[in-house]
Amino acid sequence: MTTQLVHTRKELRAARDALSGRVAVVMTMGALHPGHAQLIAQARQDADSVVVTIFLNPLQFAAGEDLSRYPRTLESDLAICREQGVDLVFAPTPDVMYPDGEPGIRVSAGALGAVLEGSSRPGHFDGVLTVVAKLFHLVRPDLAYFGQKDAQQLLLIRRMATDLDFPIEVIAVPTVREDDDLAMSSRNVYLTSTDREAALSLSRALRAGEAQAVRGPAAIRRAARDVLVGEPLAQVDYLVLVDPVRLEEVPEWYHGVAILAVAAKVGTTRLIDNLPITVGPVAPA
Repeated sequence: MTTQLVHTRKELRAARDALSGRVAVVMTMGALHPGHAQLIAQARQDADSVVVTIFLNPLQFAAGEDLSRYPRTLESDLAICREQGVDLVFAPTPDVMYPDGEPGIRVSAGALGAVLEGSSRPGHFDGVLTVVAKLFHLVRPDLAYFGQKDAQQLLLIRRMATDLDFPIEVIAVPTVREDDDLAMSSRNVYLTSTDREAALSLSRALRAGEAQAVRGPAAIRRAARDVLVGEPLAQVDYLVLVDPVRLEEVPEWYHGVAILAVAAKVGTTRLIDNLPITVGPVAPA
């Protein structure tokens, strides 16, 4: 199968019109890794045609963040797309996506975009939702695949698709992890060997919390926090156990699925991870 690469809106329109059946999209910022490959593989399994977008979106980077050093690896990205049987790759430049410069009108993430990652990165999710909405319009997919690792982003994109009546099914794909349980991320390349060892405290904290699931929220939070306290190189931004719809901290009486989420800076790299946990005693069969 040949993977077609296009860069302009006109090229995309013609190539998209030639696709048949149900069309799936996987949106990326490039620097593809096995986590992205898993998204593409799931899309390939479910859809007749698969589109991958590669666009390093400046709107979602605040001043002082890592836009300038974010890895740009188009050739290796294309190789992964070919291996996964992608039909079409859309890799626009900023002037193609934003021909009039930064858009004066953007999609607002609202209150759900102001907590957790949004609290640490004001405006980040407005930038994410704006580019996702634009790519939804341009690619016209039936299905869109996003990773569970970015749980807040996934929730917001689903809400946007519902609230703004996009005729698109948003599908979550479980987090893909390295052999040592570190969540795969394009930013992992920034980690030194010392940083990487410290970064493992994030997934260890999540697993420790998960092991206390039957004992309730306080025990989950305490177990996870104890792991992070023991790693001085991880500068924790937040550790929360939240409702998966409202992103509010769950009370002690809570039973059901919650998201245990963590964000920390290790060295110069900000990392996030999360784990869905079923809180409370297991009901008898």
